[in-house]
Amino acid sequence: MLEGLILSIDAMGGDAAPAIVINGIEKFLKSTGQGRAARFMLHGDETQIKTLLKKAPLTAARCEIMHTGDVIAMDAKPSFAMRRGKGTSMWNAVESVKNGDALVAVSAGNTGALMAMSKLLLRTKEGVQRPAIAARWPHQQGFGVVLDVGANLDCDANQLREFAVLGEAYYRALYKKERPSIGLLNVGTEDKKGNAIVQAAHDSLSCSKLDLNYVGFVEGNDISMGDVDVIVTDGFTGNVALKTAEGAARLVGTFTKEALQGNLWSKLSSALNFVALKKLNEKADPRTGNGGVFLGLNGIVIKSHGGTDALGFSNALAVAIELADSTFLDEIERTLEALHDEDESLDIALK
Repeated sequence: MLEGLILSIDAMGGDAAPAIVINGIEKFLKSTGQGRAARFMLHGDETQIKTLLKKAPLTAARCEIMHTGDVIAMDAKPSFAMRRGKGTSMWNAVESVKNGDALVAVSAGNTGALMAMSKLLLRTKEGVQRPAIAARWPHQQGFGVVLDVGANLDCDANQLREFAVLGEAYYRALYKKERPSIGLLNVGTEDKKGNAIVQAAHDSLSCSKLDLNYVGFVEGNDISMGDVDVIVTDGFTGNVALKTAEGAARLVGTFTKEALQGNLWSKLSSALNFVALKKLNEKADPRTGNGGVFLGLNGIVIKSHGGTDALGFSNALAVAIELADSTFLDEIERTLEALHDEDESLDIALK
């Protein structure tokens, strides 16, 4: 039986699973050193996993295979997944966290199904209406956090305020910043801009006594500038922004590669600037920010991009380790308790 810091992995989740999962774990272990304390519970088809482990010695030495032949398809509807989900690799990965056998669950599988199962098995924390997916977003100073990026397509003002509290606690635990700044995504920074929901959320956050470092409205271009640590929006807007940014990063990468290979002089210049160009590619690579966190649950679940490769999955594992080592859940509890107290005070005042 595994002991220590254990990650529960849905080995069959993802467009190219289980290969990218096993290769991703191997890459993660190589990049962090063989002395890393993490162990892995691999939920999935034992035959396929054992075949892949023959070429992944570090992973083979640190894992336990929990066989199941049932898998949730990437295009399955959440309702279907919930009816047929029990006993699948995704279900078992999350259930291991519920049972206390692992600290974190990681899956690159169907997002809707993973959210539905996680919510059913782990339940939401008291006071949380809906969990949100928080994504790390690379910018000039390092990483910011954007939420929601896909869990809740429609949100009311109270949910956006709740996301601000969850995102602030997440950033504080992950990046050790005492008072991270929070912005509300809008079509402009002027107070009168935006729809009624965004306006109501802005008013609520501006008047809050939670001691949040709320800076007001921000625009789409502010996400990548690094002036704000946590950016709050609904899941529809957040997901569109995330996919747009990923596509733009790939397009710029393609243009850069074409320009540097255009002629002999370009090739020579790129060779001379190899180190600088490598750093540029690493910073612009969407895979560096892979690994969204379901905030608001009684447990930690990481959602890797379904179409990622081994490098992207290894970065999702790095997020899992950081959260497992952090005071993340305690920070969430503390901020939700403060939010609940503020709501109660407001109810009393209105009466």
